[in-house]
Amino acid sequence: MIPGSFDYVRPSSLEEAVSALRDAGDEGKVIAGGQSLLPLLRLRLAFPEVLIDVASVPELHGVRDEGSSLLVGAMTTHYDVLRDPLIREHAPLVAAATSTVADPAVRHRGTFGGSLAHADPAGDLPAVVLAMDGVFVTSSREIPAAEFFADYLTSTLEPDEVLVGVRLPKAFAGWGFHYEKFHRTAQAWAIVGVACLVDRSGGEVAGARIGLTNMGSTPVRASAVEAAVRGGAADREAFRAAAASAAEGTSPPSDLHGSSDYRRHLATVLTARALSAAAGV
Repeated sequence: MIPGSFDYVRPSSLEEAVSALRDAGDEGKVIAGGQSLLPLLRLRLAFPEVLIDVASVPELHGVRDEGSSLLVGAMTTHYDVLRDPLIREHAPLVAAATSTVADPAVRHRGTFGGSLAHADPAGDLPAVVLAMDGVFVTSSREIPAAEFFADYLTSTLEPDEVLVGVRLPKAFAGWGFHYEKFHRTAQAWAIVGVACLVDRSGGEVAGARIGLTNMGSTPVRASAVEAAVRGGAADREAFRAAAASAAEGTSPPSDLHGSSDYRRHLATVLTARALSAAAGV
């Protein structure tokens, strides 16, 4: 289909982007890589009157070392995230999940911030940032990941806010990591995904962080599993027992790809696998 008509603005600074959004009001929409927005425009599921293209805003590009954390610019492409040495050293879980996003063509155009701001619970990155306790940095404030995702395709960004980047703590750099994803084809969205971090000390688990993809209208933490494995043995039997509560507190959808009960089963199986892989057992 052909999108509806719209005006196009390409600001060259963050201030100009915010001003353009304010001028557009509720009729404005930010476009980054376009890999999520353009299909919605073509299907006329979104019909903004003004598109604000932030590709030329320099503050939104690249990965910066901030000492105890990394700031990943919102316009940094998935391809650049994968290649970045700071990401590989301090946030390897992000690289692992990013490598599963769609296909190479999408990873060259799609952006880190655009994928997160789209707030699709089937996306790979929201559960990762949630598990890492990331912080969303906007043009006017900072939003913890636990408060950023409001509902299906809905974030807590205000209409006149631009996502500048995402701050990722380095605290998990030495932890084991794994992103386990079940999908029907290589380019498909996750039916269920599990982002997992494990801090292993000897034969025990000192700590764990687990985010679940596509198990509700927003990404969710598997808090019951995190509590169950903490202080316990780092072995597959213990992980399988703990993963039995992976779907606790979730509300997975039912659709053509699987029922909610099927997704609960997948969450249990995939969480056990992700824990074992992250712990190296």
